Amino acid sequence: MQFHYALVDDLFSREEFERRIEAKMEACGDLVDEVTAAMMVVQDCGRHHVKIKDLSGRSTLFSFFGKVIARNPPREFERPGGEKGLVTSIILGDETGQVRAILWDEKAIAGQEIAIGDVLEVIGRHPARSASEITVMAMRQSMVEIVGPTQVEPSLAPPKRKEITVTVMAISDPRMVQRRDGTEGEMRDLIVGIVDGITRMVCWSPGLLDGITEGMTLRIHNALEKVRKAGREFSIDEKSEVEVIDEEVPVRLDTFPDAKEGSTLSVAGSIRSCQPAHTFTTKDGRASCVRNLVITDGEHDLHVVLWGEHAGKSLVSGEQVTLYLVSAKIGRSGELELHAGRGSFIQVQNGGETVEEEISGTVLLTPEGTFLDTSDGQYVVLSPLPHGHEIRAKVRRAGKRLTILSWEENLPDPAELDERLDALISLTGNGNTFAPHGRQDING
Repeated sequence: MQFHYALVDDLFSREEFERRIEAKMEACGDLVDEVTAAMMVVQDCGRHHVKIKDLSGRSTLFSFFGKVIARNPPREFERPGGEKGLVTSIILGDETGQVRAILWDEKAIAGQEIAIGDVLEVIGRHPARSASEITVMAMRQSMVEIVGPTQVEPSLAPPKRKEITVTVMAISDPRMVQRRDGTEGEMRDLIVGIVDGITRMVCWSPGLLDGITEGMTLRIHNALEKVRKAGREFSIDEKSEVEVIDEEVPVRLDTFPDAKEGSTLSVAGSIRSCQPAHTFTTKDGRASCVRNLVITDGEHDLHVVLWGEHAGKSLVSGEQVTLYLVSAKIGRSGELELHAGRGSFIQVQNGGETVEEEISGTVLLTPEGTFLDTSDGQYVVLSPLPHGHEIRAKVRRAGKRLTILSWEENLPDPAELDERLDALISLTGNGNTFAPHGRQDING
């Protein structure tokens, strides 16, 4: 029953689904059981089986037929708790497209009984953050005939190792991530320029990038090239080798007028306005957030939507940013928007000299980071400070970003307080209500 409802859970509530099942059973004179009635309700909604090209729909689960085009042997892995697991994948296709289906544990074992050319009936769901794959929840062989491709399309083919020359455009700090098999690994994201554009690179062996900085040109041996529907990307690991070379790869950013619906582009501009991030719960129960910006190139403005971890990045109006690999979509307002999600990269261009100076302001802690509110505007603070405090600090400033070298509370000047108190008393005359010890309390 839960599987059947998941096929239509974007159409109506669970209560409505159960009501329709009861109505269907009554209409059939109680000649069908609850499961059969549930299948009939799903069929009435046109959701019993979808074509592979329609697996991007909004329901939680999908039911479809697919012919086996390729399959891989199972791979053993160890989960964080030490438990062993198995995973494999098969490529399924029909006349509308192809999809990679992921089989875990006992389904990975059962997958070895599947032959190339078999047709399967599958119920599955998209794994977290991946709309291009299906995790198989249930499957069985089918007698349905499918006339479709016999070769795996490039976007689903295994990655190939090759030698590439790239210029490093942006590079992230190392971070720990959870792999699909549940294990953890350290990685770094890079944005690199190649001869025919800008693409993403993932480094699974961060030591390869020791001493590597933005602007360097690298020759990389045994890089893995993955072709995706949205373009290609690279990854490097312990089998790869990296060397710095004295060459230049010409790289061109896109312009604002290049933004067309459906395009993926990389643009630079200044933040005109920056709204706070808003949290929400995704359909699979994960907490996430979204944030809206407007950027300008001086002549044109573009609305930007930041998703997930990008929404939590510390940004302020006036900063120069480069948005790499963002997708252009028509928003709810009917205007074109740039969306930064998985695979995108937000780079702040500090620009100008780094200077040391003294600055005063109020510390503001927000979900997007720590800021110092001064008479000259807001600055992103790259050091921990207490919220709400007035401080005077020696800082290293780069653009709109501050590194705190030292700081102290910005306490009011006692002599100035005395003058202000005298002025207030003179205005109130005999009617003042200050107790004799009030001045000492203020000064103390």
